[in-house]
Amino acid sequence: MLQDLYIDWNDKINVISRKDIDNLYLHHVLHSIAIAKYIHFTPGSKVMDVGTGGGFPGLPLAILFPEVKFLLLDSIGKKIRVAENIAKEIGLTNVEVIHSRVENEKRIFHFVVSRAVMPLPDLVKLSRKNISKEQINSIPNGIICLKGGNLTAEIEPFKKIADQVTLTNYFKEPFFETKKLIYIPIN
Repeated sequence: MLQDLYIDWNDKINVISRKDIDNLYLHHVLHSIAIAKYIHFTPGSKVMDVGTGGGFPGLPLAILFPEVKFLLLDSIGKKIRVAENIAKEIGLTNVEVIHSRVENEKRIFHFVVSRAVMPLPDLVKLSRKNISKEQINSIPNGIICLKGGNLTAEIEPFKKIADQVTLTNYFKEPFFETKKLIYIPIN
């Protein structure tokens, strides 16, 4: 069902590269689910997805964690409309979708998640204010992002506190060989 919805929306609005839509599950859904392999969010957690685009990683995570509240945020209106409509179509009640920038969001969350939205130092700088002091999960509140390529320079300012996991620890497909999950606790 999710695949059909994205294909339909992608025909109207180019949300996912047209040549990549056939890899929706592997490149977008499964990639998003890597976060659920890293942490099982406690019911009642609040998670903000910065730069969600068409709803990744937020929508797959909201499906997996119905007792967690997700805010999906993006500055591109047409992409946010896709995420909002897909959330409604599949009946997600734990998702709020807004057309905005992280700089403007004032609410507090246990975690900020993202998928290659901006360089890590920028993401930390812009979203640090949104991390709650209240701890309810198995790991301290912070930022969890999915990234690819050589991250040495991006991680340098956080190398003492960051956890970097190669996604081939979770998935065997060749697509994940260059993909990583980065977790930075924010106190």
